Formats: sequence, structure tokens, C-alpha cells
Amino acid sequence: MLQSGFIQIYHKNTNAICAELNAGLLAPQACISPKFLYDGLGSKLFAAICELPEYYPTRTEALIFEQYRAEIARSTGRGSTLIDLGAGNCEKAASLFSALQPVQYVPVDISVDFLREAVECLRYRYPQIRVTALGMDFSSALELPDAVRSDKRLFFYPGSSIGNFTPEEAAAFLGRVRDACRADGGLLIGVDLIKDEGLLYEAYDDAIGLTAAFNLNMLQHLNRLLGTNFKPRDWRHVCQFNASESRIELHLEALRSVTVTWDDGERRFSQGERIHTENSYKYTPEKFLQLLERAGFAHVNRWSDPHGWFMLCHAQAV
Repeated sequence: MLQSGFIQIYHKNTNAICAELNAGLLAPQACISPKFLYDGLGSKLFAAICELPEYYPTRTEALIFEQYRAEIARSTGRGSTLIDLGAGNCEKAASLFSALQPVQYVPVDISVDFLREAVECLRYRYPQIRVTALGMDFSSALELPDAVRSDKRLFFYPGSSIGNFTPEEAAAFLGRVRDACRADGGLLIGVDLIKDEGLLYEAYDDAIGLTAAFNLNMLQHLNRLLGTNFKPRDWRHVCQFNASESRIELHLEALRSVTVTWDDGERRFSQGERIHTENSYKYTPEKFLQLLERAGFAHVNRWSDPHGWFMLCHAQAV
């Protein structure tokens, strides 16, 4: 049977969460970290978004994996400790198990209950792989427990989740990944590239409203965490492309004037006022390679799709 374990590093710090949310809601431009999109329901909604025909990152990245599977395996080598950051349902990593043949798989996610369910599904499908799941928030720190093998670490960060960080934040995050790689480690990362704005709008504002539901669900999560009285019907999902910053932005916009209250504060939102919930930065290949170099990675191999919409990179820690 599969050797498996679950280590819960992330424990809800109610005071810290409330302080962070309070500061975001009271900021001149209200904003909430995208990590609060991922409660149990939010994680399931995002998994459904990845199945949408409009959501090109998932299918394009999957095509790259399929077409270049052997090359990717030659670049990364086999027998690694595969550390899957933001693992979600673990399916992307599992699609590479046969090629990469990891000796240990370490899925990492802040949505603890959702990760437990995903790992339970892996138990019977891949009995030959040791699984050590980590329930943790890796966005600000990346300290791995001793149960994670220290040699030949391959960090896996697919789906262009790196785009949720500003370029400065991304450089700092990649530097932490580099430090955690150790001498013989590396990074396999997906990066969304600059493309036609029409494709971006279709992907982040889909026709059946899954992304809208994903975004609006954050309000219900805030109600549980902070005790706010948000009513999702008072808000709408807004997607826009910020050309100067080369990023898609997600917002929640008030449909009418509303006053949101919670234990330690309140804020009146005028009709049309927004809460900024997520960014997704898009890169040129050159800009992203510079970011990897700045973080301490080198010897980069990269693969892309025929349209040049998406890029997968394997970089070695130096």
C-alpha cells in the first residue's frame, strides 16, 4: 500500500487573519489576498474552471506536458522528491508520475480539507509512491519539515499561479523556492504569456459564470472568517486587463450602495466601488527568464505551444 502521511502546518490564526482582512477592507482601494478565494468550495470551483473550454491555461499546459513529456523527464531526471505547490486536486502532478517516477510526492495546499480528499484518492491509484501531504500557506514562507526528503527536490508550480504575485513578489518567492531546492534541486513551472486580450477576457469571465461564482464565493468566506455581512447578490464579478502592468485583474463591484459591518469596523461601498481580489500577470519569455536568473536559477529548458500562449520551464538551482 501507499505510504502516506498528512502534516498540517497551517493552523488558522484568527487574530492574524482578522487583522489582514480588516486592513484590506479599510484600505483606500479595498483589496483581499487571492488566497482567501480558496476555501473548500472555492477550491472545487477552481477545479471546475480548469475544465472550461475558455480556460486555455489548463488545456494548453496539458498539451505541452503531453507533447514534451519525454524531454521534460530528461531535463528534470527521474526519482525526484516532487513538491507540488498549490496542489489542488493533485491531477496535474499525477499526470506526470509515469514520466518523472518520483520517489516521494509532496502536495502542498492551504485548503487543508480539500487536500485531504485529493490525497485519499491517490492512495489507491499510485500505491508505489510515498505521499507526504502538507497543509500549509507557502506564499510567505517555505520551510519544509524533515519528513520531506532533502535530496533531488523538484518543485512543481504549474498553471501560471506565479502570476498571482507582482514581479517583485514573484522574485522573492522564487528566491525562497531556490533556497529550499538545495544543491541538486530544480523548479518545473508554468508561465502564462502575453496574448490577445480577447482570449484573456474569455478565460477569466467565462460564459457560464463559474469564475464569477469563484470570485463571489470569497464574500461568503469573509463572512465566516471576519463576521462580515456581505450579501453576494449586492456584488458582481468584474474582469479587466491592465495593459500598463500586463495583468488581468479580478474585482468585486458593488451593484448598489452597501454598508458592510463586522466586529471591529465597517465600510460603506458606493455603487460601482470595487474590491480587488486577484491579479494574474502575463510575461514575455525573456522577462520571465530574467526573473528566474534573478532568483538564483540557471540552465533553463523551456517548452511552449504552437500559438505561444503558454510556457513551461525547468530551471536548476545554482
